[in-house]
Amino acid sequence: MSKSSFEEVLEKYGRLVYTNSGDSMLPFIHEKRDILIIEKPKGRLKKYDVPLYKRDSGQYVLHRILKVRAHDYVICGDNRINKEYGITDRHIIGVLKAVNRKGKMIYCSDRRYKIYVHLWCDLFCIRYLILKTKYIFKRIKTG
Repeated sequence: MSKSSFEEVLEKYGRLVYTNSGDSMLPFIHEKRDILIIEKPKGRLKKYDVPLYKRDSGQYVLHRILKVRAHDYVICGDNRINKEYGITDRHIIGVLKAVNRKGKMIYCSDRRYKIYVHLWCDLFCIRYLILKTKYIFKRIKTG
């Protein structure tokens, strides 16, 4: 069986279903546990959308849009404090529509999901402090 790229699957079926690896979208998306439903984007994405994009290095990334600018997006993982700049529409291959967690669907259009997103993204300075403190304690613990 040949392995298809994310782009090929999205082009053929219009939808990609997979589990992620990595912790950059915690606490919302859990590595190798949650099932992600990604669809082809329809036009320009909006603030808080979660695009699947491919960096120029070839690495696939799933992070959240914090700001839409004229020619690119400012993007950051929910479990990250460093923002990424220069991601354009040519990099984006899909957008998260829903997450299946333990058999329960969480849609990106759900009101509770939107509350989480607004709190976690709009209060970026608080997130920064929480994550920075977490990283410092982790460093101290591992010595």
